[in-house]
Amino acid sequence: MSEDLLFKRKHFTYERILRVGVCGTFFGHGLLALMVNPKWIPLLTVYGFSVETACKLMPIIGVIDVVVALIVLLYPLRIVIMWAAFWAFATAITRPIAGESFIEFVERSANWAAPLALLFIQGFPKKPKQWFSR
Repeated sequence: MSEDLLFKRKHFTYERILRVGVCGTFFGHGLLALMVNPKWIPLLTVYGFSVETACKLMPIIGVIDVVVALIVLLYPLRIVIMWAAFWAFATAITRPIAGESFIEFVERSANWAAPLALLFIQGFPKKPKQWFSR
């Protein structure tokens, strides 16, 4: 087997593993948001949302997370992967902002690092239209 073919096979395997990991993260969090996880209400109210609004927003966030999970798994568009990295980072950093320990952010680093790694494996876009391709 040539080195080039071996590299391509490994690249394909790494990409698939990251796609499954990102999908699992977003699908699981999406389902929890759809169920309006009460532990997450402070993560929205810290930004000024009322408890009532937070409870209404959570299912919307859940649907978006599930859609992101499926897109990343089935047809990983770079723009969606970038959104996944941004959203996972934003939600992780919200924990210490909401009064939780900074370790809660650190513990969730894989949630945003996996989409970033996937984006770099796919190739960071050089042109705007490349954001909308895989």
